[in-house]
Amino acid sequence: MKFLRNYLDKIKPNFEPGGKFSMFQSVFDGFETFLFVPNKTAKSGVHIHEAKDSKWAMSIVVIALIPCLLFGMFNTGYQHYLAIGENPGFWMIFIYGLLAVLPIIVVSYVVGLGIEFVVAQWKGHEIQEGFLVSGMLIPLIVPVDTPLWMVGLATAFAVIFAKEIFGGTGFNIWNVALIARAFLFFAYPTKMSGEVFVRTGSTFGIGKGEIIDAFSGATPLGQIGSASTSVEITGTLGNPLSYWDLFLGLIPGSVGETSKLCILLGAIILLITGIANWRTMLSVFAGGILTVWLFNAIGSTPAMQVNPLEQILLGGFAFGAVFMATDPVTSPRTQNGKYIFGFLIGMFAMMVRVLNPGYPEGMMLAILFMNSFTPLIDYYVVEGNISRRMKRMKK
Repeated sequence: MKFLRNYLDKIKPNFEPGGKFSMFQSVFDGFETFLFVPNKTAKSGVHIHEAKDSKWAMSIVVIALIPCLLFGMFNTGYQHYLAIGENPGFWMIFIYGLLAVLPIIVVSYVVGLGIEFVVAQWKGHEIQEGFLVSGMLIPLIVPVDTPLWMVGLATAFAVIFAKEIFGGTGFNIWNVALIARAFLFFAYPTKMSGEVFVRTGSTFGIGKGEIIDAFSGATPLGQIGSASTSVEITGTLGNPLSYWDLFLGLIPGSVGETSKLCILLGAIILLITGIANWRTMLSVFAGGILTVWLFNAIGSTPAMQVNPLEQILLGGFAFGAVFMATDPVTSPRTQNGKYIFGFLIGMFAMMVRVLNPGYPEGMMLAILFMNSFTPLIDYYVVEGNISRRMKRMKK
């Protein structure tokens, strides 16, 4: 690393004002700060420097997502070979999924970071680390068969209209990755319909997506949403799924959302490091479970009869509660606000699932909807605190 540090110091003058590559100063700065901690220090005034900067926080979130990513790659290959009746072994299954998911990751980062590099250079700003997490989240929440050009288009839309137009990292109102998914859902609904796809073509799955003939064509959530009578949740080959199957995640679904075990590992990492707030996570699950209990008590449709444990193990509910709702930029800053924010996300997510058969997964809409009310929640929490203190002073 010392050699790399010396080399960067040697070429750095070329990228500073007056250098022959000064037009790429932001690009060089972004690359340098990604590799090394900035050596800039304050020259005046009193400052307290926190070692846990935004780069550290983003890196921890990416690390927390790795279990979901690796399992999602394996599950992609597993579902494919399960559908065609083959078992080539662990490594072939994993390599298949790796080569199916990797292009989505590459497109997400190339498009998203490319836009951020251009905007930073155009404005003369530093390149921020915010897209390190969004670039990983996008491939984990879209179907693996989504065409790469759609992924690129959705990523570009999300970065430009949900982030840069508001001022960049830290100023966005909505979760960037969920805006990308929402764009795909409304612009290309057939690709986000909850059907299960298997890649055909080469050995490693590079080719056109095709619906599995042996399967009904719906994810477990899709089966519940389309059922007219009581439904038994089944897997790719029509076999009933147990709670253990749903927890482990060897089921059809988006790349990173199926394994609740991997999501739990990610949640532990985020909570131990203090990146995510437990109040938000807990209240999301509390709101979802309470809403399902109410539906179980008063409902008669198949979706209303699904018990709370099944509901939180299905779809992207757990993934959204751990990695999306806890986004520090788009969630409340006040402690009581986090409880309100999370509870309403859980409640609205289950309401959309149960009451809208055409869209069985409600987590995306619930989080984006509550992102819009985050400033209002914080405002009323702060005003309430001020009002209570004023009343105590008058006594």
